[in-house]
Amino acid sequence: MAMGTLRQIRRRIRSIESTAKITRAMELVAASKMRRAQQNALAGRPYAEKMRFVLADLAETLHLIDPEDRHPLLRKAPEVRAVEIVMVTPDRGLCGGLPSTLNRRAAQFLLEKSLPTRVVAAGRKGRDFMRRTGQEVVAEFTGIGDNPTYDDVRAIADVAIRDFNAGAADEVYLVYSHFVNTVVQRPEVFKLLPVEPPAEAETLAIDYIYEPDREAVLAELLPRYVERQVYEAVLEAIASEQSARMVAMRSATDNATELMRDLTLVYNKARQESITGELLDITGGVEALKGK
Repeated sequence: MAMGTLRQIRRRIRSIESTAKITRAMELVAASKMRRAQQNALAGRPYAEKMRFVLADLAETLHLIDPEDRHPLLRKAPEVRAVEIVMVTPDRGLCGGLPSTLNRRAAQFLLEKSLPTRVVAAGRKGRDFMRRTGQEVVAEFTGIGDNPTYDDVRAIADVAIRDFNAGAADEVYLVYSHFVNTVVQRPEVFKLLPVEPPAEAETLAIDYIYEPDREAVLAELLPRYVERQVYEAVLEAIASEQSARMVAMRSATDNATELMRDLTLVYNKARQESITGELLDITGGVEALKGK
């Protein structure tokens, strides 16, 4: 084998080795961020669950209130003519098939609804996908970061509430990735507006006393509930993104290591063949000289 081919193999091995170092470093960074993101997502779940519990208790008296007098965030349109989705996706790639899975789930939802749709994009991957498919992106939020605060996310919920109250959308849905564990992230579609008090939440038959009254507490709780659902979705999405990125980078590192091992065997075999060929040439030359 020619020396040029050996040099090419050596260059390729060095290139893959550099790539493996990069993916390994990215895996470690993602693992560090993943731990914090998981803690944030898991820590917020009890609060969200208690808020749903209180909302369910308050909702027990909704049937006593005239539909026209209910809070605007509880009113259902007689006919759904337009919907809005708040789509939470990663800003960056290199996180496996997570963005594609979310985009497919959103596309499936749009096909099922078959209604005019407005999109509030929280993340570049979802924004770019929606623009490519010709959807109306009415607001976009990028650069949210890996550790957002409640105030950082509130603006997203404010857009959804504003559009719903203005009648621009009769229903608003959240599309995000629910964090199950390190290797499983499940795309979810959650109805955000109008608010539907959880039917499965149990109030344990406790007769709570609310001050000043149930209606006033409910009116104050509903916007906070919507904001909290969006915040929880963002935390779940970040935990899912970092987990998917860590798994993807680990897989890339393993593949690069295996490829280096295979190329090293090819290189050693080619080098051995080259050395053997040179020895045969030398031996042939010696024999030729002896024949003279």
